[in-house]
Formats: sequence, C-alpha cells, structure tokens
Amino acid sequence: MEVTVDAGVCVGAGQCVLATPEVFDQGTDGLVVLLDETPPLSLHAAVREAARQCPSGAVTVGDSTAR
Repeated sequence: MEVTVDAGVCVGAGQCVLATPEVFDQGTDGLVVLLDETPPLSLHAAVREAARQCPSGAVTVGDSTAR
C-alpha cells in the first residue's frame, strides 16, 4: 500500500486522523499531514476507510506492488 495526500484539496475535517492517527495528523493550519506513506499491513483496512471517509478526496490509497 502506498498512501498520498493532497493538502491543496484538504478541508481539515480530520476524519483521516480519527480513523488512523498512526498514519495521518493535522498541521497547525488544520490540514492533513501524512506520517507514513507505506503503513504496515495491520493498518491497511483502517487507511482505506480513512480515504473513503475523506470528504474532499485528499487521501489516495494505491497498491505499491503494482509497479
């Protein structure tokens, strides 16, 4: 899994942080900060849920094995 975020479209809702605080945080401006681009397998389901919950689509999850 490879996670990317686009702070330019982030609205600061914080849903990603609530779903997976090990992977996401919010900066002082309230926008998403990515803490781990390649989270461990144990967090994959939670990260996918965080991406689904993101109201602006700022969180993207890809398959790093597809390269």
